[in-house]
Amino acid sequence: MLRTSSIICRAALTRSYATATSPHALVFLEHRAGVIDSGSLSALTAAEQLGGQVSALVVGGSEHVQGVVDEVKKLKGVTSVLHSTSQQYTEPLPETLSPLLEKLLSDSPFTHVVSATSSTAKSLLPRVSARLDAPTVSDVTSLEHDAASGSTTFTRPIYAGNAIATVRAPAGIPIKFFTVRGTAFAPAVSQDSTADDKAVDPVEVADPVTQHLKTTIAKSDRPDLGVASRVVSGGRALKNAETFEKTLYPLADALGAAVGASRAAVDAGYADNSLQVGQTGKVVAPELYMAIGISGAIQHLAGMKDSKLIVAINKDADAPIFQVADVGLVADLFDAVPELTEKLKK
Repeated sequence: MLRTSSIICRAALTRSYATATSPHALVFLEHRAGVIDSGSLSALTAAEQLGGQVSALVVGGSEHVQGVVDEVKKLKGVTSVLHSTSQQYTEPLPETLSPLLEKLLSDSPFTHVVSATSSTAKSLLPRVSARLDAPTVSDVTSLEHDAASGSTTFTRPIYAGNAIATVRAPAGIPIKFFTVRGTAFAPAVSQDSTADDKAVDPVEVADPVTQHLKTTIAKSDRPDLGVASRVVSGGRALKNAETFEKTLYPLADALGAAVGASRAAVDAGYADNSLQVGQTGKVVAPELYMAIGISGAIQHLAGMKDSKLIVAINKDADAPIFQVADVGLVADLFDAVPELTEKLKK
């Protein structure tokens, strides 16, 4: 079946042109308890595609930073690693991190600031770019840097992925900020050589206006939804939380897949909001995506239509999900899913 067609829109960030310089990207790397986020590894790949130097920035508490730095130094494309340690950076907040980033970018050689499209970065990068009177381009899916002119061209999805905007940032903009969609770039891999590292003094914020209270993480023995190669998602047709778990979890276990959910299922209380796939949830692009009892609202399609193989099971033959599905089964999910699970187990 044909996927949703893309409309190409063009826009320009107007500033006066300046002499082109070799790009030097600063990549804000996120980690949790010493484990680098997969989206940050994709941001490194995007930064490398600019064709210049790539510096990574690692912040956090004293217990994890050095281990992350040692790992980052071995990643492909990284030419240097900057790191800063402070108790205020243990749980990073835009209000406490932005002064450090501003300090690093003041009179610096950096031409681009890059990050994954995460909740932290979506607050941090626009905050800093506004203070520096520079633009931010979010959720970038491809980029191209013109070494001759110094301009950078980005593409990003708009209108829930139904159109692709092409945005050009000319050379006259000293620093270009952008976040990247993790599923659009391969994660950076380790290499034999190692980059240099440099410690940067933290910029402490006295009496910050916001404080971190707690972090609640949903624990599961299944693969992480954001990086899983197989995903089984359920929608509102699964009736309730008990049926959702009873129907989908055995299938996910048989496939070695992560579990996802539509916004309708999350809003109805069938699944935790950490499992939401869609425009306001997680964007995934696994090798296999199974949509069970999901009608295919445009907001959900925005979060999964880049999957390599989409399989849909729905008793409504006119459900929009079948317009993007590679394999579609018109059937009652309560009959089809248990039968499929049993066959997979055999």
